[in-house]
Formats: sequence, structure tokens, C-alpha cells
Amino acid sequence: MAKLKIKKGDTVKVIAGKDKGAEGKVIGVLREEQRVIVEGVNRIKRHTKVVDQGGRAGNTGGIITTEAPIHVSNVMLVEGDGVTRAGAKRVEVTKRRPDGSEYAAHRSVRISRKTGEEI
Repeated sequence: MAKLKIKKGDTVKVIAGKDKGAEGKVIGVLREEQRVIVEGVNRIKRHTKVVDQGGRAGNTGGIITTEAPIHVSNVMLVEGDGVTRAGAKRVEVTKRRPDGSEYAAHRSVRISRKTGEEI
């Protein structure tokens, strides 16, 4: 399974499909299906029945509009005023041990393929 380069909280732009050109925030990532749920994109209407379980537990029923997942290949990461691909780079950082001493270590950060800056 390929690693997804888009994470929850990223701002993405839809590059294919009925919502092409729309931008939104990623509110969920389904890694197994390689799909993402984007705020305000691919909205569907689901008809729900009234469930009477007594008290406040039952739902009222009606038509609920929610976002459906879209494939990760149909979105691109937004950076500044354009879109970019995401990459990774190892950077050296200084970490501190519990006893107060410091040491050099590496950390992986996401970078923009267009500018090379950290996302």
C-alpha cells in the first residue's frame, strides 16, 4: 500500500471530478481505501428513517447532507496561491535527554516540491 502524502488538516484543491477547482480542508483520511474526505467537496444527501428508541436516544430522520470520500489522486496540496506536490526531507535537530544533556538526531519533515520549503 502506497504511503499517503496528504494528512488531516491540510488544505487541498480538487483537480478532477465534478468539484474540480474547489478548495477545502481535509477532515478525514481513509488510508486503506486511499481516499480523503474534504470539507465542502463531494457532498451527498442521505435519507434517514425516524428511529424511536425513546427519550433523546432516537434520531429525528430526514435528509442529511454529508461529504463523501474522494480518491487521493484527485486532490493536490495547496501552498500559498498555487498547488504543489509533497515530498520528505531529513533534517538534523537537537534533542534533549531527561538528564539535561543534548544530542543530535534526524527528523523527517514534509517539504513542498515546488519551493523546497517545509510544509
